[in-house]
Amino acid sequence: MKSLKTFTLVSAFLAFMISATGISQTKMVGGAPMYPNKDIVSNAVNSKDHTTLVAAVKAADLVGTLQGEGPFTVFAPTNDAFAKLPEGTVETLLEPENKPMLQGVLTYHVVAGKYGSKELKRWIKKGKGMAKLTTVNGDTLTAMMDGNSIKIKDSAGNVASVTIADVNQSNGVIHVIDTVVLPSAK
Repeated sequence: MKSLKTFTLVSAFLAFMISATGISQTKMVGGAPMYPNKDIVSNAVNSKDHTTLVAAVKAADLVGTLQGEGPFTVFAPTNDAFAKLPEGTVETLLEPENKPMLQGVLTYHVVAGKYGSKELKRWIKKGKGMAKLTTVNGDTLTAMMDGNSIKIKDSAGNVASVTIADVNQSNGVIHVIDTVVLPSAK
């Protein structure tokens, strides 16, 4: 009986340590678990908060890219973030003739490499309150702090808050944001 109690205590301690050290980093996003051993798209399709983003990724033919090796850092706008855009914007972007524009918007939310919140905060501190991030579409986002929260500013001055940070994926990391950021008009 003593060995069973010892085993139970050791198991509980190990489970706590794994969770506390971040080895087990499954987070809930949009009511679904985001498994660190799955790729960005395989996880995102299960989030009820990201159905618009997933539809846009499919329409832009970016599924294969975001299921690729990466690594990628994705600033993932929620459905509510897309709903903040002017009426008709999402529908217009999803039209086949606007695919290049949609690809530009979506790749503006992606940075090559895997950058967690600790690294972003370190860059912001090193940059005296701001860090410039070059996105996959070639434009720049600015990361900054508001208290303990990371904010992301686009080239037009729109600011998104990171609402859920460090959602680790097999091919990168997702940071959920509350506003769609838009690239400069080229």
